[in-house]
Amino acid sequence: MKALISTLLLAAALPALADSAANPRCEAKAANIEKQLQAAWAEGHTEKAKGLSAALQGVRDNCSDQKLMRELEAKVNEAREEIREREADLREAELAGDPKKIAKRQAKLDEALEELKAAEAEFGR
Repeated sequence: MKALISTLLLAAALPALADSAANPRCEAKAANIEKQLQAAWAEGHTEKAKGLSAALQGVRDNCSDQKLMRELEAKVNEAREEIREREADLREAELAGDPKKIAKRQAKLDEALEELKAAEAEFGR
């Protein structure tokens, strides 16, 4: 009888295990959200915890590694486009010769480069 129960429990768990193995990026994303959720509850941020719970359920229900990779690739492409725009803005400021504008535009370009670096790191995981 115990062997039958153990077998049934294992059979019930296999689809979940297969999903985890098939979508390791999604599992990592879910684990990250769970960590944030625990912190939100611990700090008493009820509304944030509710939002994270919804996000976690969405990941569990709808995430696939292929879909996640497409989203991350789009994020990298958007960051690259942002850099192109910031570089053009910086060139305009340099042509105008305004040191304040140049510094401001350089700071924005540096920020966009950091965003690209983070997006590429997330995509490359």
